[in-house]
Amino acid sequence: MENKEKSAAAALKEKLFAKKENGLKKVGDEKIKEAFDFCEDYKAYLDAAKTEREAVTASIALAEKVGFKPFVPGVKYSAGDKLYINNHAKSAAFMVIGKNKVENGVTLSAAHIDSPRLDLKPNPLYEDIELALFKTHYYGGIRKYQWTAVPLALHGVFVKKDGSVINVNIGEDQNDPVFVVNDLLPHLAAEQSKRTLSEGIKGEELNILIGSMPFNDDSESELVKLNILNLLYEKYGVTEEDFLSAELEAVPAFKARDLGLDRSMIGSYGHDDRVCAYPALKAILDLDTPKKTAVCILADKEEIGSDGNTGLNSDFLLHIIDDLCRAEGSATTLALRNSCCLSADVNAAVDPTFKDVTESRNAAYLNYGVVITKYTGARGKSGTSDASAEYVGKIRAILDNNKVVWQTGELGKVDAGGGGTVAKYIANLGLDVVDLGVPVLSMHAPFETVAKLDVYMAYKAIIAFHNEA
Repeated sequence: MENKEKSAAAALKEKLFAKKENGLKKVGDEKIKEAFDFCEDYKAYLDAAKTEREAVTASIALAEKVGFKPFVPGVKYSAGDKLYINNHAKSAAFMVIGKNKVENGVTLSAAHIDSPRLDLKPNPLYEDIELALFKTHYYGGIRKYQWTAVPLALHGVFVKKDGSVINVNIGEDQNDPVFVVNDLLPHLAAEQSKRTLSEGIKGEELNILIGSMPFNDDSESELVKLNILNLLYEKYGVTEEDFLSAELEAVPAFKARDLGLDRSMIGSYGHDDRVCAYPALKAILDLDTPKKTAVCILADKEEIGSDGNTGLNSDFLLHIIDDLCRAEGSATTLALRNSCCLSADVNAAVDPTFKDVTESRNAAYLNYGVVITKYTGARGKSGTSDASAEYVGKIRAILDNNKVVWQTGELGKVDAGGGGTVAKYIANLGLDVVDLGVPVLSMHAPFETVAKLDVYMAYKAIIAFHNEA
């Protein structure tokens, strides 16, 4: 049968209607293979960078492999120079000096490398009924019940009074022990089951089981605790007082894995926001010499408000731009005014089981590409930067010109809740900013889900932005 000509309405629809389509149907086998290959290195990064400290270390190691050097304030750098700044071991910036002066503006990508977790309290170790446990204080917006009965690893540092730093990583090697927050068995949970879901497990019940063996058959009390301290002393040379100057974080002990029979997705802890941090980092590592100086910031503390000297509510970004301007005799205010940013953070993907919290016309879907989020915030756009139409138009053009698969999305229905990103802190300095990131299922859970195509499109979007914005 011969194909009939399109009707006038069909032709007009094709011209005028917005098109939202599964990216896997659009890109072809070659691009799908590129996405899958790209995500192999991303999975390795996830496993190496489960905390913000580890993410900084892993990111700098990747940068140094391709010639990045520590940034020295006051030095006048040349186009093509590749530099990095380690900010207190928990955030970092990476720069490729452009052909234009910094006062003409920089292109900035900003992601965060902290994720929800369980932090140990300053005095965490105790014994009860001859079991040793750690007291925790959860970090970020977790659903507390999700953190029970899953294997946990312990990451972080002890810093002793002499300033020496002792790294801790227990639970990741197959031969390591793991730890756990226990939950109540259903047979005895009648009273617990009457609690609301948010109170099913309370903050003070997130206690991590770490041992049960007493030191010996001595008559002293707290022998299980003593045995744990003795093991820590033998391995790390620390005493109970050293917990006071430690940063120890309990994170899920499992590895990043392909998800689905078709291997099209990745399940892992920490996609929020390393699924944007890695593409942003990889984009700047792969840059040649851009017209404008390109900067990538991997920030800490986003999950708790971005405060502190490693968060983007600090002057860290301002100081970077100021140092670059001083070296070339430029005005910092002019550089900021001429700069633009992609705030690389995740958005919520539509879950077929929980569709009622999203508004389908303005929601993000797995495999539909990287998500442009014009504004985040809560309800009446509270606590957000709302990108200008002019800037969104500019980013649209860059993405389309570079054949990036992309979509738009809001973070749920208007009154369903909401959340924020680092965008507002960057916008407060005068930069044009819009959020761009990867859609995620089970966000903030110990095991989150993303689509490989979306991860790769985040990389393609960010490198195009640095080259053309």
